[in-house]
Amino acid sequence: MTSPAAPVERRVPEAIHRRRWAILGVLMLSLLIVVLDNSILNVAIKTISTPAPTGLGATQSELEWAINSYTLVFAGLLFTAGLLGDRLGRKKTLLAGLLVFGVGSALAAESGSPVQLIAFRAVMGLGAAFVMPATLAILMNVFEREEQPKAIGIWAGSVGLAIAIGPITGGVLLDHFWWGSVFLINVPIVVIALGLMLWLVPDSRDPNPGHVDPVGVVLSVVGLVLLVYGIIKGGQLADFTDLTVLATIAAGVAVLVFFVVYEKRSDHPSIDVTYFKNKVFSAAITAIALVFFALMGVTFFSVFYTQSVRGYTPLQTGLLMLPLAAAQMIFAPRARLLVDRFGNKATTTAGMVLVAAMLAAFATLEADTPIWFLEVMFFLMGTGMAHIMTPTSVVIMQALPREKAGSASALSNTFRQVGGALGIAVLGSVLSTAYRNGIQDKLGPLPADVRHTAGESIEATLGVAAKLGPNGKALVGPANDAFLHAMHTTALWGTGVALLGTLVVALYLPGKQQPAHRTEQGETEETELVSAEK
Repeated sequence: MTSPAAPVERRVPEAIHRRRWAILGVLMLSLLIVVLDNSILNVAIKTISTPAPTGLGATQSELEWAINSYTLVFAGLLFTAGLLGDRLGRKKTLLAGLLVFGVGSALAAESGSPVQLIAFRAVMGLGAAFVMPATLAILMNVFEREEQPKAIGIWAGSVGLAIAIGPITGGVLLDHFWWGSVFLINVPIVVIALGLMLWLVPDSRDPNPGHVDPVGVVLSVVGLVLLVYGIIKGGQLADFTDLTVLATIAAGVAVLVFFVVYEKRSDHPSIDVTYFKNKVFSAAITAIALVFFALMGVTFFSVFYTQSVRGYTPLQTGLLMLPLAAAQMIFAPRARLLVDRFGNKATTTAGMVLVAAMLAAFATLEADTPIWFLEVMFFLMGTGMAHIMTPTSVVIMQALPREKAGSASALSNTFRQVGGALGIAVLGSVLSTAYRNGIQDKLGPLPADVRHTAGESIEATLGVAAKLGPNGKALVGPANDAFLHAMHTTALWGTGVALLGTLVVALYLPGKQQPAHRTEQGETEETELVSAEK
C-alpha cells in the first residue's frame, strides 16, 4: 500500500501562493509604466526638440537632461526606496511611488518650457524609484525559491513588452495629439495599477531593516549630477578642456569618492560596499551597468537617424523598434533554459558579444542602407539583451539573503540607471562633439549668434535651414553627412564599452553548476507577510 505523499512545506502562505501569478501580473503592470515612459520618450525627443507650437524647441543638451533628470533621481533614491520598503512595507511604498509617478506625468504633459519638463521628469523619477525595487522584492516574497528564476524571467520580459508597445504607443499619440500626450497616457495606467494593487498584492517587510542614510543619498545624487552635467556641458561646447567642464567633472568624481569612503565607515550605509567583495555579484552588477551604458546611448541617437536622416514618422520609428522588443519578450523568459544547460558565464558572455557586434554594426549604416538590415540589428540586439538581463538578475537576487530582496533589487536597478544616464551623457556628448566638428565648416555663412546653436545637433541645423527657406537647402546634405559620421563614431565608443562588459562577465561570472539538492526545511522565516490571508 502506498503511503500518502507528505504535504509540501511552503514558506509562502497558501492563500498567497494560489494567486501568485495574478500578483506577478500586477507587478509587471507597475514595472511596465516605469519602463514605458522612457521607451515612449525615445520616439518623442525629436518632436520635443521642434520649436513651438509643435514642440518645446529643446536643444540636444536639454533633451539629455530631460532623460537624465528622471534617471539620476531614480538611481540616487533607489536604494533608500528599497530600505523604506523593507521598513514600512513594500506594498505601501509601491502605492505611494505609483501615485507620485502619476502626478509627475500629468505635470510633465503640461510643461511650458524645457526647464519645466526637466523638473517634472525629476518628480516622475522620484515616484519610479519607489516602484522598481518594490516590484521585485514582492515577487521574491510570493514565489518559492524554485520558481523564482522563472518568475524573474517573466518579470524581465515585461521590460521587453514596454519597449515594444512604448514607441508604437508614442508614435500613435504623436500622430494624433500634442507631444505632452506621451506623458499623460501614464495617468490612466497608474489608476488601474493602483486599483489592482489594493485588491491583490500582499504587503511584506524586513523585520530587521537597515537604517535610512540621508547623507549618503545627498552625496550620491550631487556627485552624479555634477559628473553628468560636466560631461553634457563638454559635449555642448565640443570642448572637454574647458575649465568649467573639467572643474565640474572633477567635483563630481570627488563627491562620489567621498560617498564611497563615507559608506564604508557608516554603520547604516545606503549601499553596503561589502556586497562587492563577492566577485560574482560585482561582475553581474557591472555587466548590467555597462550594457545599459551602451544601449541607452545608442537608442538616443538611433531616433535621430530614423527620423531626421531617413525621414520616418514617430509611429514608423516605433514600429522599426519592434524587433528589439519582440526579441526580449521571446527570449527573456527562456534564457534560464540556456543557463541551465551552459551556465551563467557562457550565456551572458554570448549575449554581451552579440550586443557589441550590433553596436559595431551601427557604424556601417548610411542614409540609403536597406531598412531590413536595421531590423535584423535590432532583433539580434534584443536577443543579446535578453540573455544578459535574466541571468544577471537571478545571480544578483540570489546572492543576498531573501529578506534583503529590496536592497538587491535597488542595487541592480541603481547600477542600471547610472549606467544608462552616463551612457546618454557620454555617448550623447561624443555625438554632439563629433557632429559639431563635422558641420562647423559648412556654417560659415550664418550669423555668428546662430552658428553655435545650429552646430549643436542635426535638429538644430535643420531648424535653421528651414528658417532660411530655399537658401537653407544647401545645409541639409552636409547635416546628414555630419550626423552619420558622428553616429559611426559614437557607435564604436558604445562597442568598446560592451566589449569591456564582455571581458568582465567572461572572467568572473560562474560557469555551469552541478545540480544540487537543496532544502529550506529548518530555515528561519524572517520575512513577515503582513497582509497574508489566514
